Amino acid sequence: MRFDLTDLRLFLAVVDAGSITKGAAAVGLSLPAASERLRDMEAAGKVSLLDRGRRGVVPTAAGEALAHHARIIHRQIAQMRGELGLHASGLRAIIRLATNTASLTELLPGRLSPWMAAHPQIDVELKERQSGEIARAISAGLVEIGILSDAVDTTGLQLRPFAIDRLVLVAARDHELTARKNLLFAEILDQPFISSTGALQDHIDAQVARLGARLKSRVRMSAFEGICQMAADGVGIAIMPEAAARRCGRVAKIASVRLADAWATRRLSVCVRSEADLTPPAQSLFHHLASGSQNTPP
Repeated sequence: MRFDLTDLRLFLAVVDAGSITKGAAAVGLSLPAASERLRDMEAAGKVSLLDRGRRGVVPTAAGEALAHHARIIHRQIAQMRGELGLHASGLRAIIRLATNTASLTELLPGRLSPWMAAHPQIDVELKERQSGEIARAISAGLVEIGILSDAVDTTGLQLRPFAIDRLVLVAARDHELTARKNLLFAEILDQPFISSTGALQDHIDAQVARLGARLKSRVRMSAFEGICQMAADGVGIAIMPEAAARRCGRVAKIASVRLADAWATRRLSVCVRSEADLTPPAQSLFHHLASGSQNTPP
């Protein structure tokens, strides 16, 4: 069996995502190239590694064994690179970090930048994901560090507190909803929305689906600043992290109202599979991110 590192990384990504299409995208391969690699792996081993169904793929018993060893190999390679980096001048190390939208846009930059400035030989590869995806990626060894909410299963992972993230409704200051102190999400589903993009919107859409409703989205914007400007002009309402609403409110004429739903207040944690398995640079970053644990103002 001649599996190279790309084969193993692809296989872990597919197992983690439960989808060949999503796994291929995660490692930067086209679907035809990924499918061919997986077929070659099964042919080389003369064994079926994946059960393919209409709803995705799951590893066979042989696939589970391969995934286990692939995770060990990837951790050992990461440790090797980290230790070599301590001895070789000019050799750069890379730490893979997955985070949800709120952390990526509002909380992480201020926490990450001083550490990176102090470690010029270390690069950070950032991935924006939903918390459930982050937990699975950590378990699979696809990323070293994650920042996720407490709403997902983190069994077997090591967590340290990072921050508290609250989601709020944002609207023009004269909107009728801004007179309320708090709102339930179900109360505002009849309103026109300005949607965001990425993991945060996926999280919101999941709540909409849970209620059996459909969001009346007028437009999607990637930047919170643009969302707030549209809300201020009366285009619709939006949901975003409280920290982003407070920052944008210094410029745009908006007001915010907290959502009373339990899912709208999330305790964020820094997460790793095993601190002992981290490279020295990743251990340093993990401790740095955890040391600055903070809460948003009440």
